[in-house]
Amino acid sequence: MPANEIKPLGRPEMGEVRFAMLGEALRRGWRDMRRAPGYAVAFAGVYVAVGLVMAGVTWSTGKSYWLIFAAVGFPLVGPFAAVGFYEVSHRLEQGRALVATEVMGVIAHQRRRQLPSICAIIIMVFLFWFFLAHMIFALFLGLSKMTNVSSSFEVYLTPEGLSMLTVGTAVGAVFALFIYAITVISLPLLLDREVDFVTAMLASLEVVVHNPVPMLAWGVMIAVLTFLALLPGFLGLFIVLPLLGHATWHLYRQICAAGKG
Repeated sequence: MPANEIKPLGRPEMGEVRFAMLGEALRRGWRDMRRAPGYAVAFAGVYVAVGLVMAGVTWSTGKSYWLIFAAVGFPLVGPFAAVGFYEVSHRLEQGRALVATEVMGVIAHQRRRQLPSICAIIIMVFLFWFFLAHMIFALFLGLSKMTNVSSSFEVYLTPEGLSMLTVGTAVGAVFALFIYAITVISLPLLLDREVDFVTAMLASLEVVVHNPVPMLAWGVMIAVLTFLALLPGFLGLFIVLPLLGHATWHLYRQICAAGKG
């Protein structure tokens, strides 16, 4: 089917989110990842490459303390890599062939739809978090003698360092929660249907607000798995990203199915 296929109009009805849906979404996500391993490696590879470049720039500038804030803020850009996983799961769900040119064509076609607008919001929030991270660091450790983490790691164990880590983590968590709430459903919704990005974000926020416990549990799981995947040189993302990307698509589809009664 061509990239410019006619999609259903408007947002669908969203049903109640149950914990059983989370496990089922993971099961289906694992199945899709095993059925399309090439796409899993390709899409995750782009994300890993960006992470390695970010880490390299952080270290080469001599301001290695930025690596801490990058590690916290980096998962915020995850939705950019997710679109490819959504499309693969969408096609597998419909029994359609995974033709590379068609899959990439659908992803490229998103630049003429609503996805760039929501991505712009994510970028602005991400950059604002980096700005605040700099301010938090300067507030607590601006007068400390420190050149980089490797030579001055003990500064983080001081009262000022621990306060900086506590405040920075709390502020970062608020930003991460906001990004999660407006994107967890909106991104697959934008791929699936013809809807404006504001409506999609509001629909996503509505699902999170109306189902706080299971949706926050899903968000915590995403955060924990992503953080653990970052530790071995970002290599864990080759497994975690495809699993979560495919699973999020299936969670979205289950929520839509529940809305139909």
